[in-house]
Amino acid sequence: MTVPLIRLNDGASIPQLGLGVFRVDAGETERVVSEALEIGYRHIDTAKIYGNEEEVGRAIAASGIPRDELYITTKLYNDDQGRATARDAFERSLDRLDLERVDLYLIHWPCPARDLYVETWRVLEQLQQSGRATSIGVSNFLEAHLQRLLDETDVVPAIDQIELHPYHQQPSVTAFARAHGIAIESWGPLGQGKYPLLELPEIVSIARAHGKSPAQVVLRWHIQQGTIVFPKSTRRERLVENFDVFDFELSVEEQAAITGLERGGRVGGDPNTAS
Repeated sequence: MTVPLIRLNDGASIPQLGLGVFRVDAGETERVVSEALEIGYRHIDTAKIYGNEEEVGRAIAASGIPRDELYITTKLYNDDQGRATARDAFERSLDRLDLERVDLYLIHWPCPARDLYVETWRVLEQLQQSGRATSIGVSNFLEAHLQRLLDETDVVPAIDQIELHPYHQQPSVTAFARAHGIAIESWGPLGQGKYPLLELPEIVSIARAHGKSPAQVVLRWHIQQGTIVFPKSTRRERLVENFDVFDFELSVEEQAAITGLERGGRVGGDPNTAS
């Protein structure tokens, strides 16, 4: 099965579907990533704060898959922001992953109260220039945070990774990002189990019509919206299910029914206050 590629504003391409390892215990991470790679995943999303970069790296090394066939993302956490610390944090992530470069490096949260994300972004620009981070981007940035980077720095982020699911679609952020050539990645694409998304009648009826699971329908909605997704699971059968979303298509009406579920229902942290 071929996963579509999304072309980024820096000329690189990212697989539209991947695996996230948020809240995957370090003791399980190597197995989960190894199984995902066996199934056909080639895009893995981790972060320093997840505490499992080393295990992701072991799975990559054991897979035997050529490095240029993999897409690896990690992230700079809040306490590493700043000109004096960001570069060292990046080097430590590379060491834990046992990689010479990552495909995408993100600032994990803007932390506006600390006011360090602009100077931190300038460090990421240098990392990209060095070739050790092919693409650079941000996570959880709202319009004001993105606008400041556009006004005060040289490189437009390739990606903004935000909370995005049917109850919380952030249309103003996504519209702003796309207007400036910034691709959108969804974290928590299935709502992290914090509301009954997969039991909603709108989702269930569409799933029945296509002979698919409710989760597959929601992931397909993301794909047709042009969003990059990396659902998390530790179960092999669910990894297989999440990967099997390219043999059907939602109608315009079905997409609209899911889009109509918007509630402003954030389930994660607020980017304006998270620190």
